[in-house]
Amino acid sequence: MTKITIQLDRDICIGTFACTAEAPELFEAGDDGRVDLIKSVFNEESEVYELVINQSVLEAAKEAAAVCPVDAIVITEDE
Repeated sequence: MTKITIQLDRDICIGTFACTAEAPELFEAGDDGRVDLIKSVFNEESEVYELVINQSVLEAAKEAAAVCPVDAIVITEDE
């Protein structure tokens, strides 16, 4: 089974919120003007927010990553 993870680097997020339009089930506007990855956990080692997702939201996640102008969203798929 493939493990699919979204990583969000809030430090480089500039708050265009394009990702929230593409995947509102995954991203929302944060109180500080940057995006929040809903139900994510902060990885202290990599200093990014991470969320393991299932196949049903993968396309929306990829669209959100594609519209981010600063590449703050990364999708990884591991076997």
